[in-house]
Amino acid sequence: MLITRRLLIGSGLAVRWLVPATVQAAQPRRAPPAGKPAPRPVVMLDPGHGGKDPGAIGVSGTYEKQVALATAFELKKLLESSGRYQVRLTRARDAFVPLQSRVDMAHGARAALFVSMHADSLRDASVRGASVYTLAETASDQQTAALARRENAADRLGGAGFSGVSPEVARILASLVQQETRAGSARMANSVVASLEGAVPVLPTPERHAGFAVLQSADIPSVLVEMGFMSNPRDEAALRRPDHRLVVARAMQTAIDGWFASTAHL
Repeated sequence: MLITRRLLIGSGLAVRWLVPATVQAAQPRRAPPAGKPAPRPVVMLDPGHGGKDPGAIGVSGTYEKQVALATAFELKKLLESSGRYQVRLTRARDAFVPLQSRVDMAHGARAALFVSMHADSLRDASVRGASVYTLAETASDQQTAALARRENAADRLGGAGFSGVSPEVARILASLVQQETRAGSARMANSVVASLEGAVPVLPTPERHAGFAVLQSADIPSVLVEMGFMSNPRDEAALRRPDHRLVVARAMQTAIDGWFASTAHL
């Protein structure tokens, strides 16, 4: 379903455009009619990399793509067992999925939330800990900028467009739509950090931002979670263990529950 938006430009000139209904995900949800259960929101989990793209390779040979998928399966089971959500995966096997296709899947599923799961690597092997990232044009720091460049190198993408308007107006409209979901993404990042702290090691400044292509959706609150770094021997060893991945998944479940609870009261 598409929703009409209206923007006044200059002296009474109005521009109308259509955006997917998922742009409403971060907005207050109205109570369903009496006797009719509310539809369960869709959570799109995005295990990073896959197939010909292994992602980061750990110091003992662990593939990021395997850790990401295994943890996503754990989180999916936890979320579904609560009965609160419909959960989708951008990949459920060891297959390569282009970045744009991952975003398109979230749109097709009318996802209310997009969570991309990774375990990257850094040049400095001493750095360890989980972190969470939201979309921004400028990276919060050089380390994050380098991470975004590596993630975005997986393939090339085309940006979403608006038909029937000039490039200048299209940029304005895209910016307005993004503003509606960036606040939701920031709340989700806060919830993730609060849940991970105390459960697993986290970076000194765990909430960061950069131009990650997989977070480019203008209308779905989106975060990218680095569960640790394959370049750090202790992080890699922890992420190889099912019990540690379950701890991460449970913390993520708590974060998602908290995000939906806060969104419902806005």
